Amino acid sequence: MRVRRFGALIGAGMALSLALSACGSDTEKTQAKSVAQKAKEDKKLTIGIKFDQPALGLKKPDGTYDGFDVDVAKYVAKQLGVPESGITFKETTSANRESFLGGGQVDLIFATYSITEGRKAQVTFGGPYYVAHQDTMVKSDNDDIKKTQDLKGKKLCKAAGSNSFRRITEPPPDGKLNIKGVTLVDAGSYSDCVAKLQAGALDAVSTDDLILAGFANQQKGKFKVINDPFTDEKYGVGIKKGDTETCEAVNKAIAQMYSDGTAKTLLDKHFAGTGLKLVTTVPQMEGCA
Repeated sequence: MRVRRFGALIGAGMALSLALSACGSDTEKTQAKSVAQKAKEDKKLTIGIKFDQPALGLKKPDGTYDGFDVDVAKYVAKQLGVPESGITFKETTSANRESFLGGGQVDLIFATYSITEGRKAQVTFGGPYYVAHQDTMVKSDNDDIKKTQDLKGKKLCKAAGSNSFRRITEPPPDGKLNIKGVTLVDAGSYSDCVAKLQAGALDAVSTDDLILAGFANQQKGKFKVINDPFTDEKYGVGIKKGDTETCEAVNKAIAQMYSDGTAKTLLDKHFAGTGLKLVTTVPQMEGCA
């Protein structure tokens, strides 16, 4: 009897072990599914965007979303097999983009997400879907700052999670201009930067020209962009590190967006009349490493 019971226990243990292994395999398969596969099968995606950037990613009072990033996200999602009704937009800030991708809170990010070598260590980037240029915005009555070098001795906004200030105040490789004597003023986001600029708490906001043009256009007459660009900001689609299948599908969708004229239509829709020289040819893709 003891032998039989012992044998039965061993058999039960082996069965449980096999069941757990099978369950683990199913879980691993689910975890290994690419975003492109998920989009095709589930017809749903959670996409990270900014909620506070006019003309790029803005949540309107009626709960709808507007902006170039939003429209590009909808286009790419459709190419991946997801209708607009299958998209859930989630607010994503400059400070939490990497953690949201790594933790699975979002599937893709379209949030003025500049492709940099440092970020490539944590994120796989599709695109770029546009190449913007860093510029500087001041109050409309400011005659002291006419070029970027004039920021010496001035108060400049430092938005949380953004590298834009480094391009001005630090030497290469992180910086570019290495301007000394700039006082950095902390802010939670670029909308916070603009509020502080309006209140006189700082002298200038420097970041991508599309972002600045959106704010200047939203509050006409209050601000001006000095039109002294000094970087290339490659807007990438944030994808979880290692998901090359999705990256390749996203790149194909972006190329299609330019070739069928949608990119030009969207750029004109959101930035016509802002004074920016808009580029409507497909950008050079970065690859999916």
